[in-house]
Amino acid sequence: MQITKIETAIPDQIMPGLLLLRIHTSDGIVGCGETYYAPESVASMLHDWMHHHLLGENPLDIERHWRFLYERTTNFGSRGAELRAISAIDLALWDILGQVTKMPVWQLLGGRVQDSIPTYNSCGGPSYGGKTEDSSGHIWPGHGPMGNQGPLNDYWSIVHEPVQLAEELIGEGYTALKTWSTDFAAHKTNGPLHVSLMDVEKAVEPFRKIREALGNKIELILDGHGFFQLPMAIRLAQHLREFDLLWAEDLLRVDSIDTLADFRDKAGIPLAVSEMFSGPDDFRLTLEKRSADYLMIDPTWVGGISQTRNITRLAQFYNVPVVMHDCTGPLTLLAGVQVAATSNNVAWQESVRAHVRMLYPKLIDTEVTIEKGRITVPERAGIGAAWQPELFQSGQGQHRITSL
Repeated sequence: MQITKIETAIPDQIMPGLLLLRIHTSDGIVGCGETYYAPESVASMLHDWMHHHLLGENPLDIERHWRFLYERTTNFGSRGAELRAISAIDLALWDILGQVTKMPVWQLLGGRVQDSIPTYNSCGGPSYGGKTEDSSGHIWPGHGPMGNQGPLNDYWSIVHEPVQLAEELIGEGYTALKTWSTDFAAHKTNGPLHVSLMDVEKAVEPFRKIREALGNKIELILDGHGFFQLPMAIRLAQHLREFDLLWAEDLLRVDSIDTLADFRDKAGIPLAVSEMFSGPDDFRLTLEKRSADYLMIDPTWVGGISQTRNITRLAQFYNVPVVMHDCTGPLTLLAGVQVAATSNNVAWQESVRAHVRMLYPKLIDTEVTIEKGRITVPERAGIGAAWQPELFQSGQGQHRITSL
């Protein structure tokens, strides 16, 4: 069997930041992968450079392809579009292997430990990562729009009606929610350097209202999106202690692991880092320096299923649990679920119910099932879904094909 064609598209009318990948084989099997952010750059990396290695090769040699592409990209920096491209390829190759063997990826990784994965609802909305009213569709990381009150716009609701939203989520079976209620302060001039006490109180207000009305009926999580420098991260952590958060995530900018370790010593609350890590050494150093209570992994930023599995196993040696990130696309979520199913060290899978219910059905040919706050592990061979074929049409969505 050979790789015969590499095909990409960008669903700019659904999720403009998402890069869709299909890898075609001589046996007619098609593997699906994805990554997020700067999709045009990733597509160029695939079509203009990486295809020289992949076309004509056996798609089942997953580790060989991963190592070759990763080692060649380290010559000029492997942590940007390069590693996101490798991540998308890796997902697609595991998907092909699953289809060839007629097994789900979790079976190929060693079998199930968990039949379903706990998920918390990240309180975004359909425009958080999806198409916005801005015709450019561009969203900077950590700058997703709040939007207006509307169906499943949990970003608006967690700010304006936090208790009602929490009650609704509890009613659906969710046991945890996450919000990014500090972002507004960071977006102000010099916001990462100084957050006023008034803004601190505004940031924690959703947590205060939920705890006062509902007590401990739902776990609370905060994502700081890596905006703040050390003094303000400490100030925020001090004011979060009373709410007994499950964790605070990326309150501190993550480009200094020594400072992360210092922050963990001073924060007094559980900390998670970081979906923003891409290189494997970031995770190793975080574990060695005791810089986090949870490791958060995004499978389509760190190197795909292969690297996600490796980091998850490494974390287990340190008794540090893993949480999987997904605020982007459906195959990122399914890749996390596939790895989580094979490990008793994955505590949570992130999901955004607006994405799952409103955006993902436009992208994939199956439904992501969430029942009583848990994601059902797919039984389908491969990664668990395929792209809707109409997303790959000539002249639309920056569709590109490179063939053998």
